[in-house]
Amino acid sequence: MQARVLVVDDEKLIRWSLSQHLTKQGFEVFTAEGAEDGLKLFSDELPEVVILDVRLKGDDGIEVLRKIREVDEDVSVIMITAHAAVGSAVEAMKLGAYDYITKPFELDKVERVVNKALEAGRLKREVARFRRGQKRKFGFEKIVGSSYAMQRVLETVEKLVVSDFHTVLLQGPSGSGKDLVARALHFNSAHADAPFVDLNCSAIPESLIESELFGFEKGAFTDARAAKKGLFELAEGGSIFLDEISDMPLGVQSKLLKVIENRTVRRLGGLRDIPVDTRVIAATNRRLDEEVKNKRFREDLFYRLNVIAITLPSLAERREDIPALAHHFIEQFNREFRRSFTGVDPEAMNLLCAYPWPGNVRELRNVIERVVILEQGPLILPDHLPPEVRKGGTPVHDGGFRLAPSGVSLEEVERSLVLQAIELSHGNQTHAAQLLQISRDALRYRLQKYGLLQGKS
Repeated sequence: MQARVLVVDDEKLIRWSLSQHLTKQGFEVFTAEGAEDGLKLFSDELPEVVILDVRLKGDDGIEVLRKIREVDEDVSVIMITAHAAVGSAVEAMKLGAYDYITKPFELDKVERVVNKALEAGRLKREVARFRRGQKRKFGFEKIVGSSYAMQRVLETVEKLVVSDFHTVLLQGPSGSGKDLVARALHFNSAHADAPFVDLNCSAIPESLIESELFGFEKGAFTDARAAKKGLFELAEGGSIFLDEISDMPLGVQSKLLKVIENRTVRRLGGLRDIPVDTRVIAATNRRLDEEVKNKRFREDLFYRLNVIAITLPSLAERREDIPALAHHFIEQFNREFRRSFTGVDPEAMNLLCAYPWPGNVRELRNVIERVVILEQGPLILPDHLPPEVRKGGTPVHDGGFRLAPSGVSLEEVERSLVLQAIELSHGNQTHAAQLLQISRDALRYRLQKYGLLQGKS
């Protein structure tokens, strides 16, 4: 498809020469003498590039630029100006013009500028398309879960995305969805158009993590042949996601605290502090307070990160979400692998709901992916599930329930387990929650749900 170029200039010779030259180079060219015709052609043809004279007879090219960008703020506009009017061209650049050329000009130079403007426009559209895709991919609707525990998480995330937070700490077991929540925090916020940069602190050697985060100057060490920006600088205006932050070396932790407190970064071998406007989202599958007690994590950094903390529940704490998650993954992998699974057989669903899921949501996702790839469907059957899921079809902390071929009410099993835990702990909800390996809030929700709250302390 030919790229379209609109030339708006009140000099007939300029319009003709640009039209002739650019047409020979394969462009589709439209020309207009004045502002009114130029704006009409722009609205009708929506060209990728506009070549616009700063001064038109009776009209101001700057005003035409403003009106063009009101219609399409991404279009590339190249201004034509005489040497005496360079100040106007500079003003046009501030208003979003791509570049300017001065009279007299060489046609080959104009062609080069047009090609650069087209390439810049394509890159801008690709970035915009990618960011729109990221927003769809990590929208709130992608965080599946109607359980009480997940609704609490979502409520907090929704409050945070409209705030100007500086740090967030995500806690929870491996596979519980911390990465998804981190991306949702970024891509649903006002910072979504800025970079999202992630670093797994356990995957980078201790000798490299400092230079990765903070960058380095030329000559800072033997192989530093040129200066390099660190991740904090690359994430300027956006978010940096520090996964498994509990594995960050203590020496780097102290420098990270300084960056968070001062909002400046100093590259390795550097002498100046560089301002950075970057939000920090940290994640860990360990209890950081325990890491502090064991001298493996700095206490001051822990308190700085723990200002806003979100704890993601294990899948065992939100079993009521398993059916919705399973169907969500079925739909996802149907699209990805062009399959046509319609759902899960009831007996297979009982097995999924009873299995303890030590790998959490990630493990469930992997199981569904494997079945969709290898099996025929249209339903996921018990025989499709891996042996550990088929054999683990009794609830954790078994209270005497065994899954019969006819099935059993999951709510009946859960109510019995909650009641047993309360009785074993003599009504102590904190102890009962520990026995069930769920949070106290999750326990209180279930006590209320099954009418067991009254009379329990």
